[in-house]
Amino acid sequence: MSDSLLDDILAIPVAPAIPKSTRADFSRKLEVKLDGTTEATVNCAAAPREELEGKARELLEEYGLKPDAFAVTAFRVSKWTMANGEEGVSARFSFHSRMFGGETVDVLDLNELFDLIELHRASPVVVRPSGEHAFIVALGDMQFGKIDGDGPEGTLRRVIECINRAADALAWYRKRFDIGHIHVAWLGDHVEGFVSQGGDNAWRTQLTLSEQTRLVRRVMMHALQVFAPLAERVTMVAVPGNHGEPQRFGKKGITRYDDSHDTEALIAVSEAAALDPLHYGHVEFYTPEPDEMTVTLDLAGTVTSHAHGHQFRPGQHFKWWGDQTFGGSPIGQATLLLLGHLHHLHVEESGLRTMVQVPALEATSKWWEHATGVRGNPGIVVAVTKDGHTGQIEVVR
Repeated sequence: MSDSLLDDILAIPVAPAIPKSTRADFSRKLEVKLDGTTEATVNCAAAPREELEGKARELLEEYGLKPDAFAVTAFRVSKWTMANGEEGVSARFSFHSRMFGGETVDVLDLNELFDLIELHRASPVVVRPSGEHAFIVALGDMQFGKIDGDGPEGTLRRVIECINRAADALAWYRKRFDIGHIHVAWLGDHVEGFVSQGGDNAWRTQLTLSEQTRLVRRVMMHALQVFAPLAERVTMVAVPGNHGEPQRFGKKGITRYDDSHDTEALIAVSEAAALDPLHYGHVEFYTPEPDEMTVTLDLAGTVTSHAHGHQFRPGQHFKWWGDQTFGGSPIGQATLLLLGHLHHLHVEESGLRTMVQVPALEATSKWWEHATGVRGNPGIVVAVTKDGHTGQIEVVR
């Protein structure tokens, strides 16, 4: 681990350097046959047979076999000239198990071990909390990559800390509500990207696009690891934001509306989770249908819609919501709407419907600060919901 969390997260897997061989640095090999015969091979520099046999016995002991339980039945030595002109020696010893007290040293039946492993995998004993309420964790606008505020390093630490604090808040809310469903809403603009403002922000973007998306995947995976053990049902939703668009020509996106780095990151995490059904088989992942931008999901009886919020002008959220209802969109059935995009907390009710706009997780936008004098106040939102009623809305910072 380095001194920088950012460097640790962005570290890529590279092959280690291949060390140069020396006379005394040769490979060793141990072969175990199920018929009771054990063969050990030691490659080393020239030495008397007694010394080579000692090394072979050391190898047996290293792999959990008792040297005194085996007798040498064959010995073979080979010599060759290495590339550096020096002489190498390979010695092969063949062993048979000895008899002790009338009993032969047992050889493990690997098939029985494999059966035990499969039995363990097939019968996991996992008990996760159940209940009738859902606990919502809503976050957005990380915009990883931009130089503003405390930069990618500060944003990364903030996101991880807020996710951890949300888990702490869950423990407190469980004293009042039986929570069996945890829902994590990723509301878009998780990367800064290079398409916003026609690419004018490229100079102020410190990370490559692949590094930005790597950070998003890692924090999504962190949230998965934190919340997966804490409820019998865990759901994650991601919707596309304007910064997450892969490309634009003429300041307009040219592919489907669901084509987004914001959603693709969650898809990648879902594929990783599918490799470990024991720990993550109960976790559900959702992104918009092809050419759509929103996701609507039932959370403990509360129909909840997710959108980034760049589809309409600021302040027009209820008008947009009503228009979607008139057009027959699933959003019309929702009583809770989760939004990002405008970077500040805004909670508003209209009858039985509640709109929650989450603050950004980046520290500030210098452009907005210069235009309005307003700095950022980052955080995430947690809430408890059941049967269409959402209360206990809290900002975690």
